[in-house]
Amino acid sequence: MISRQKQDALIKSFIWISAFITVGVLAWILIYIISNGISEISWDFLTNDAKGKNAGIFPMILNTLYLILLSLAISTPIGVCSAIYLVEYAKAGKIVRVIRFATESLAAIPSIIYGLFGMIFFVIALKLNFSIVSGAITLSMMVLPTIIRTTEEALKSVPNSYREGSLALGASKLKTILSIILPSAMPGIITAVILSIGRVVGETAAVYLTAGMVPRVAGSIMESGRTLSVHLYILAKEGISFQQADATAFVLILIVSIINFIANKIASRLKRI
Repeated sequence: MISRQKQDALIKSFIWISAFITVGVLAWILIYIISNGISEISWDFLTNDAKGKNAGIFPMILNTLYLILLSLAISTPIGVCSAIYLVEYAKAGKIVRVIRFATESLAAIPSIIYGLFGMIFFVIALKLNFSIVSGAITLSMMVLPTIIRTTEEALKSVPNSYREGSLALGASKLKTILSIILPSAMPGIITAVILSIGRVVGETAAVYLTAGMVPRVAGSIMESGRTLSVHLYILAKEGISFQQADATAFVLILIVSIINFIANKIASRLKRI
């Protein structure tokens, strides 16, 4: 029979091996993308339009940022307010069960189904056409489960003594939520936003079917525009240039890393307040 110390050593070894495998896979992907795409990275590649001999990805970078900002502007208030209701106001019952069922269902739906729904409802039925706003609304539905569940956990982590102390001092329920609970849970909410950004940036099928693939800067949210993920897909699918596809993937990872770094810095400062 294996002793308790050996069991602990085996479990610890398994944990370390799993961690190294995870880091190794990430490093392998990054090294592959950087080594194959770094030769295509240049100022012209980052600032030129997508047409011509020296085609660039500048329109796709801007369209991606538009899509991130608009989809988060739609989904974050809805997701945070839903989480506040579930944690602070709702009592166990049919309404809560329906909301949780809807959240779990949204999380389980494949992205291509979101894309088909967005194309049929937003693009065709509502006549929004292939546009940034169609893509943003579709993506906002996709990231809602992430924002709701992560924000719920952040709100639950706030000690009940904070709530009790605020209410004992005469503050209303709403004042307590806005002034005490939300600031305390803000790092967790920012984590939800970071996870949502990763989902929005990396999505292809839903964006392809709603925002379109026009390789120019969208003049407004009602115009179509190609994102970096869609551009990467087209470059690889049509065999235009696998090096440019790797370079686009590198830029995509870089943008996500920069946004995550900024968000983490904001979360760290909020923790100190």
